[in-house]
Amino acid sequence: MAERSQTALEAGNDFGKDDAIGGNVNKFMVLPTGYCGQPKKGHLVFDACFESGNLGRVDQVSEFEYDLFIRPDTCNPRFRVWFNFTVENVKESQRVIFNIVNFSKTKSLYRDGMAPMVKSTSRPKWQRLPPKNVYYYRCPDHRKNYVMSFAFCFDREEDIYQFAYCYPYTYTRFQHYLDSLQKRNMDYFFREQLGQSVQQRQLDLLTITNPDNLREGAEQKVVFITGRVHPGETPSSFVCQGIIDFLVSQHPIARVLREHLVFKIAPMLNPDGVYLGNYRCSLMGFDLNRHWLDPSPWAHPTLYGVKQLIIQMYNDPKTSLEFYIDIHAHSTMMNGFMYGNVFEDEERFQRQAIFPKLLCQNAEDFSYSSTSFNRDAVKAGTGRRFLGGLLDHTSSCYTLEVSFYSYISGGTTAAVPYTEEAYMKLGRNVARTFLDYYRLDPMAEKMAIPMPRLRSATLVPASQGFSLSSDLTLNQRPLER
Repeated sequence: MAERSQTALEAGNDFGKDDAIGGNVNKFMVLPTGYCGQPKKGHLVFDACFESGNLGRVDQVSEFEYDLFIRPDTCNPRFRVWFNFTVENVKESQRVIFNIVNFSKTKSLYRDGMAPMVKSTSRPKWQRLPPKNVYYYRCPDHRKNYVMSFAFCFDREEDIYQFAYCYPYTYTRFQHYLDSLQKRNMDYFFREQLGQSVQQRQLDLLTITNPDNLREGAEQKVVFITGRVHPGETPSSFVCQGIIDFLVSQHPIARVLREHLVFKIAPMLNPDGVYLGNYRCSLMGFDLNRHWLDPSPWAHPTLYGVKQLIIQMYNDPKTSLEFYIDIHAHSTMMNGFMYGNVFEDEERFQRQAIFPKLLCQNAEDFSYSSTSFNRDAVKAGTGRRFLGGLLDHTSSCYTLEVSFYSYISGGTTAAVPYTEEAYMKLGRNVARTFLDYYRLDPMAEKMAIPMPRLRSATLVPASQGFSLSSDLTLNQRPLER
């Protein structure tokens, strides 16, 4: 890498130059130092002024190398992880090195082979850069912060290239998805607006069940699922979509689940943070998953709305809130796994282990060995911890985590990078696992729902893309499925 001169500001122990980052770059053209002529091809233009975009600053180090600064979450400079930006006005065969220089985390899956995502105008399918072109290291030129550098070669002058931390899943995409479901006029799918965010974006609540279960006076067994409380954890949305797609399908298991259970799903708890391109926080800089104890109706309106609904259901004698699952993504661990709660009651503690054990049998990418049950003080304000303390012994509360990068295929040590489809497959497997948990018969029309054995030692389970070639460019080669 080229040497940099260190300024007094850079030498400080705090955020230094990051303090000056107040927004995203907007069609920012980088010209060589002292250049006075007309801009030309190869003078790169960076942009992050679009939905879920994030790039706060660009410094040219040399003709071929650029330092890129993540814009911190709005109103909270602590969190700098998510990036999503475009580059245009490139020259054919132009080779560059991009350094993401101001990550707020030191541990990262970049140490284990993770690579940024890329697509271009003519190749709109997201793909990962080759790991051999990605470097993650502690850099003395940036106050010993950790830097992720990647090499890339632009191959088509007319293309706009887009780079991101992980597969983006925007608020607009989510709204289009829900609109398409509504247009199918399914009598077992209900969409309502539970509230609005600070910036007046919708907090959508989905109910998926046989309409007979919603008639007045009917007893309900409810599974409540939430996602995207942390906006940069985009795999959460793909897993959640997988759950929804399966539950509204005509699969025999989906039909029997709708007969016996009521699924309440709030897939995007932090729509403002998602829209703004934050990693962890809301518009006002709050980590919403630390405010379940006492959410404010004006500062945390989406969380407040969901909590009020859950308490209302908890106080309804006709409603049994059986599960709460909050879906997240993890930046340092492989696989899917869960966090559960610890209870003094041995029977209740054993009950908590049943669902993740069953899910492990259904999903090759889910790891029960990585699943843990804890009562860490720092997690006291999370949905899983708060609701685990509020709800009674018949309820199970979990955080479902899935890796930003990969899972370890059974019986091997090989890391298999996640795709959008693989994330959605995990969601489908989560939904299917409820069949095993309740021991339902997918061929039966109606049947009673027996509770699972608490102390049982044995559980009964039940197109074309593109890839990156070795010469750093985007290539038109079909992906293997």
